[in-house]
Amino acid sequence: MSLDDISADISSCTSCSLSGTRTNTVPGEGSPNARMLLIGEAPGRNEDLQGRPFVGRAGKFLDELLQAAGIKRDDVFIANILKCRPPENRNPREDEIRACTPFLDRQIAFIKPRVICPMGNFATSYVLGKFGVEPLPIGRMHGKTYRISNLLLGSAVIIPLYHPASAVYNPEMRNVLIEDFRKINDALGPHEPREKV
Repeated sequence: MSLDDISADISSCTSCSLSGTRTNTVPGEGSPNARMLLIGEAPGRNEDLQGRPFVGRAGKFLDELLQAAGIKRDDVFIANILKCRPPENRNPREDEIRACTPFLDRQIAFIKPRVICPMGNFATSYVLGKFGVEPLPIGRMHGKTYRISNLLLGSAVIIPLYHPASAVYNPEMRNVLIEDFRKINDALGPHEPREKV
């Protein structure tokens, strides 16, 4: 199994109604050796058109956040809970999350990141619940470090974050997000080359 295999399975998925309204699937992109995995909610219009995650206004701010934290976008993997755009950018439905998150689970299992950063309420609720941590509203959890250890990942850290789109619509959130992103480097620790075999 490779990330390309997972992407191919995503591109042919018809497990929910979003397969009938999408332009492109958005499996995610980045390094297969990423120490950091960023997880958003769902693709938007620009992502649906290009088949790539975070390429709109929120994506531009995400690039700024990574730069402020001294992290290269090419060194991380960026994905979403849903791999297809919900119509009119509505919230994901429970049936869509159930249908789509097995792909995300496979990506997590393959990459085995050291740090997982779910962005926003939907991603945070899913990721923390998956690893046995009771999720709370993102306003109470953002920037906090949750250490997990299991057979899937070994030792890893989850750091919930506000979704970058929150700062697009509320400029006061920019500094909160920048500060939270700067905490990620501490969790990443010293760089150690990782290569898949």
